[in-house]
Amino acid sequence: MSKVIRIGTRDSELALWQANLVKNKLEALGYETVLVPIKSTGDIILDQPLYELGITGIFTKTLDVAMIQGQIDIAVHSMKDVPTQLPKGMVQTAVLTRASSTDILVYAPHQKLIPSNGILATGSLRRKAQWLSKYPDYIMVDLRGNVNTRLNKLHHSNWVGAIFAQAGLERIQLLPNQYEVLDWMIPAPAQGAMMVVAMENDSYSMEATQKLNDQNTQICTWVERQFLRVLEGGCTAPIGCLAEIKKDDLIVKAGLFSLDGSKKVLLDKSTKLTNYQNFGKEMAEEVLQMGGKEILDGFAKWKKDV
Repeated sequence: MSKVIRIGTRDSELALWQANLVKNKLEALGYETVLVPIKSTGDIILDQPLYELGITGIFTKTLDVAMIQGQIDIAVHSMKDVPTQLPKGMVQTAVLTRASSTDILVYAPHQKLIPSNGILATGSLRRKAQWLSKYPDYIMVDLRGNVNTRLNKLHHSNWVGAIFAQAGLERIQLLPNQYEVLDWMIPAPAQGAMMVVAMENDSYSMEATQKLNDQNTQICTWVERQFLRVLEGGCTAPIGCLAEIKKDDLIVKAGLFSLDGSKKVLLDKSTKLTNYQNFGKEMAEEVLQMGGKEILDGFAKWKKDV
């Protein structure tokens, strides 16, 4: 059996870049493909912060529905946007080699250095919490939209700067000259990685896309997403986790933060790579015992009151 693999993707420039990468890799292996761009709810509703929308997987649900209804065969996602629990019948078939996982501060055109206070923009509660933990005198404002939209808003603002994922700007060649790498900020689980999903009864698409999988990236993102899943944080929760492989060892940095950054639980641990299967779960349970449960309870109460 052979068929044209229909690749579902969001219609932003970055999402299309990612989908085209998968398309080109599949076609290099001899498969026929076609892109099917679909606008997600998260790309349509831009006047509300993500946490107010109350929808887990807001950037992936539209593609999930299209796949379940048979309109597409596979979907390509920024892995950090994907809920840790996939819809019934849908499976992760590949994680591509990870790009940079780093967060960066992009300066406003009038700004040269980080001042002691000011206005900073981000749509991520994780970034907001970690920034306020280090720079508590800042005013944080919400920033929504695709990468191009957010950069344009920054350039027409009175903000000091805005926080972006370095990988996204690099992929579509929009990385500006003025930015600072925030190497102290723990990224979102799976940041910088791309995931491909398919229906488990579609053996043709599964077999094709499994050839794109990078094992090291798969292991690292497994640990990070397991950490996230145990803490039951959606994509909006102030949770960071980064796993890295160095020779035969797995090194993991993780953190859970209160919304204002005043409370945090940080872990930096390592284990043998062969022990990766439950390491994210073990670290999450340790975080809960170290005061993480109280932080999550406070976050849950805040979400209920919003």
